[in-house]
Amino acid sequence: MVIRIRQLLVTILLLGGLSFRNGYGDVPVLNVDGQPLAANVARLIECRQAMGAPFPEDLLIELKAAVQDQESMHIQELLDSEVLLAVHLNPEYRTKVTRGPAKALLTQNGYQLFLVKVVNESTLTERLRVSSPQAGNVYSGVSALILQRQQQEHLGDSDPQQLSPNRSSDSSSKRIFQFELFSDPPLTDRLSGLGVEYFLLLAYCSEDGKREATLAFDVGQGTQDLGFRGEIPILFEIRPALPVRLSIFDEDGTRTTARLTIRDSKGRVLPPQPKRLAPDFFFQEQIYRHDGEMVSLAPGEYTIQSSRGPEYVVQEQKITVDPHTENSVEIHLQRWVNPMEFGFYSGDHHIHGAGCAHYQDPTQGVSPVDMFRQVKGEGLNVGCVLTWGPCFDFQRRYFSPQADLISEPHTKLKYDLEISGFGSAALGHVCLLNLSDQVYPGTNGTTDGWPTWTVPVMRWAKEQGGVTGYPHSDMRIDEARYADWLVERHDENGDEEVSIDESEEILLPEKFGLMDEDATGTLSRSEIARAADQAANGLPNLVLPSMNGSGAMEIFVSASEGVCDFTSAMDTGRIGELNTWYHLLNCGFPIKLSGETDFPCMSSRRVGQGRVYVKIADEKRQEFEFADWCAGLAAGRSYVSDGYAHALKFEVGGKEPGTGKLNLKRPSVLLVEGLVSFAPDTPVAVAHGTQPNSDGRREIGDTRVLHGERSDQYIHGGERRVEVIRNGRVVASQVVPADGKPHRITLSINVFQSSWVALRQFPQLHTNPVEVIVSEEPIRSSEESAEWCLQSVELLWASRNHLIDESERDDAREAYDRAIETYRTRGRDAKRIREALVVP
Repeated sequence: MVIRIRQLLVTILLLGGLSFRNGYGDVPVLNVDGQPLAANVARLIECRQAMGAPFPEDLLIELKAAVQDQESMHIQELLDSEVLLAVHLNPEYRTKVTRGPAKALLTQNGYQLFLVKVVNESTLTERLRVSSPQAGNVYSGVSALILQRQQQEHLGDSDPQQLSPNRSSDSSSKRIFQFELFSDPPLTDRLSGLGVEYFLLLAYCSEDGKREATLAFDVGQGTQDLGFRGEIPILFEIRPALPVRLSIFDEDGTRTTARLTIRDSKGRVLPPQPKRLAPDFFFQEQIYRHDGEMVSLAPGEYTIQSSRGPEYVVQEQKITVDPHTENSVEIHLQRWVNPMEFGFYSGDHHIHGAGCAHYQDPTQGVSPVDMFRQVKGEGLNVGCVLTWGPCFDFQRRYFSPQADLISEPHTKLKYDLEISGFGSAALGHVCLLNLSDQVYPGTNGTTDGWPTWTVPVMRWAKEQGGVTGYPHSDMRIDEARYADWLVERHDENGDEEVSIDESEEILLPEKFGLMDEDATGTLSRSEIARAADQAANGLPNLVLPSMNGSGAMEIFVSASEGVCDFTSAMDTGRIGELNTWYHLLNCGFPIKLSGETDFPCMSSRRVGQGRVYVKIADEKRQEFEFADWCAGLAAGRSYVSDGYAHALKFEVGGKEPGTGKLNLKRPSVLLVEGLVSFAPDTPVAVAHGTQPNSDGRREIGDTRVLHGERSDQYIHGGERRVEVIRNGRVVASQVVPADGKPHRITLSINVFQSSWVALRQFPQLHTNPVEVIVSEEPIRSSEESAEWCLQSVELLWASRNHLIDESERDDAREAYDRAIETYRTRGRDAKRIREALVVP
């Protein structure tokens, strides 16, 4: 009865409009229709209960009754005691914020819900926005393009004008808070147009103690109050988080490092990614922790997902952080495969400690200590951190002729170079490994003065015992440009088409008759482009690469000059990567294949998403040397993989890859033997071939962009087709289950001429080849491959010779001419061998 009388008095006072006479300081009240407000509060009750933060029981009983009765004033009277902030939007759309009676209590590293009341006299239905100078990302200087490729734009620089968000001389602007209006169903962050409604504010703080934050609200540009009444300072009291000690054991019981993804009971990742600085990377959901380290968590329930790279099983365990006891958790990692037992040691030859997704402030990238944590936490044996254009002057200080001192017997970290962002990058980026000197003569340790084409710098690296190769090797195709190239070169009568007579000496992507869609006896640019688009999804194919700046462009010249050891796979489109490699192998160039990630540029998910497994011994060693691993990479004693597929043994006629040539006196039938194993659970992604994409088969394997929805799901089991590749063509295959067990491959193939033979499972796995020499003839298996390489050299020179410095252009022209003559000669050799070939 007393409550009813009080409600009546308040209603009488409100007949004139807005009032603050509710007993709760500056929280305004407004008489509105009860039904929509009751619906708003009912959703609020439901949401808070679902999030484990219900209203106090006595309040909840009264509140549910008021909602049932749709009593607008009584609902406000009850709820306003829980309000932290009240936002008033006047008829001119200006916002004013006042403090409510709720206590501003938080727990460090935990999320807390607060109630925000909105009195909307404007009837706007825009999105309500909250901001704070003490909130936002704690880093800056991140590549927006990389985040867009990986569908993580929300993690970009929150204030591009503020380059030091965490080092301000004014400690009051340090970004330790995170605020957002909860908008998951059934709630929203948009105003309904009702005069009164309530919102939930989600707050987080990474520090403990008393900390002040200024919160501001608006509904769009120009709605902030001119007198700063749309913002208000609040002093929060933050209780300290609790330390949780981690005990991390490898499968053999040794203490190690693990990849951990921690989520609270509502699925939120902790620590929040925008609040991360090294050793944690903001663009990853996971963190990496060594055995014995701590994580700080607020009291509550959590799920910890643990692993140590693709060779390990992903496990989950639930923990409760109790404020009344010491908290600890044991993590026992489990492998499904161990390539080291077969003598294979994994590595990612291309990762970065600066640039792309890395921030440039508060530091210019991250340190070897931070990168080692990533490498070891992903179960890699080798991580090659390559200094390149971004932050070059800062990062170069980490170089050493030997593996970094932080290295361990089974985990090596070495800083070397990628020539990218300077020097010869316009002709193809170059990875230089195992360097003893990172200063090119005449450069004084800077990025100035480097050669502007790749051959000289690769020769310099080889002279000091380095290993050289090209990264992200898919050169991609440009169908229209390819069509223009063919027409401009071969249209002799000037009709802007290619006739059947004009095509006699042309390397076409398909047979002329299949390309001539309208049966006119000529090929238009559009017909050529469509045929190229279709043919480029095959492997191998004869579509010339675009030569527009992507991939391993100058490899055709450096291979001919003998200064290139490898090309790379596992981070760009698999067909483009393998197509170039296959054609070079068909010409007899012993280029090897290596696996890489180009972390965090091509992919920011984790190091070792693409990797190479180098065989150093026949069984696991107590320790290995980085130089020995590099030598094995250059020799091709290896296979490349995404880590979820393995060729633990591969022999052709008893010969393993990288151990010399198999010499035959005559054509023979050879036994191909292998031992393969595929993970029982494989991530769902175009990169692994487990997710459909609309961009065509040639994009399978690409990590540069996702080509589909970002997913954390896994696909269980299935089958994998393992293929024997001879001179780029499938000649035998066997299907095995993806069950985490080793399976033997036993197949027979005919070898009629000198050939290369490899094992492949597309797109996850490829071995390096065994070279089989028949009757002492060199490998010259394809006239078309030689012509394709020759035309690629000509196209590259025509497209990009102007990017070579004039002082170097004559030397480059000579090398290009030598390469053209080499491919012409090898094409003639291939024709001679083919014509003399007798196939039973």
